[in-house]
Amino acid sequence: MSAGFDYNMDVRFGRLTLVLLCLCFAGAASAQQPPVEKVPVDKSAPPPPDNRESPPRSDESSSKQTQIDISSPSDDLKKHPAAELDDADANEFTAWNPMKAMKDVEVGDFYYKQENYRAAISRYREALEYKPHDAEATFKLAEALSKTGDETGAAENYKAYLKILPNGPYARKAHEALEKLKAKPGAGK
Repeated sequence: MSAGFDYNMDVRFGRLTLVLLCLCFAGAASAQQPPVEKVPVDKSAPPPPDNRESPPRSDESSSKQTQIDISSPSDDLKKHPAAELDDADANEFTAWNPMKAMKDVEVGDFYYKQENYRAAISRYREALEYKPHDAEATFKLAEALSKTGDETGAAENYKAYLKILPNGPYARKAHEALEKLKAKPGAGK
C-alpha cells in the first residue's frame, strides 16, 4: 500500500510543480510591457496663438458652410405626379415605429375577425400613426370602414392604398370595392 501512496504523492507533486511553473512564466510574460514610443517635439515651433482676447464667434461654424440642400427639384412634381403623398403632417414629429405599427395591424386583424370593427379601425389608425402610408394598414382600414358603413372614408383609404401600391396584393380587391362604392348613390365621391 505504501508504493501506491508514494506514486499518488509523486503525481500530485509533479502536477503542483507544473502549475507553479506555468504561473511563474505567465507572470513574467505579463510583466513585460512594450516600449513607450516618444513623439518628437519641435522645440523651435512657435506657441499657438492666444485667443482669450477674441475667441471664435459661435456663428462661425464649419457645419453652416457645408449644409446640403435637401429640397426637392422644382420639376419633381411634373416628373413624378403619382408620388405626391399627403405631407400635411411633415413638420410634426411622429414617432416612426414599424414594429409597433405591425403589432397594431395584428391586433386590428384580431378585432376584425371578431367583428369588432370600431376597435379594428382604431388599431389600423394607430398603426398609420406609427408608420404613415403603410399599405396593409391602409387597405385594412378601408375594409373596416366599409363594414361600418363609412363609405366615404372607405373610398378614401382604398384610393390611398392604390396610390401607395397600384399593383399590390390587395389592388384587385380595392378596385372592385371602389367600383361597388361608385355604383351606390351618393357614395365614394
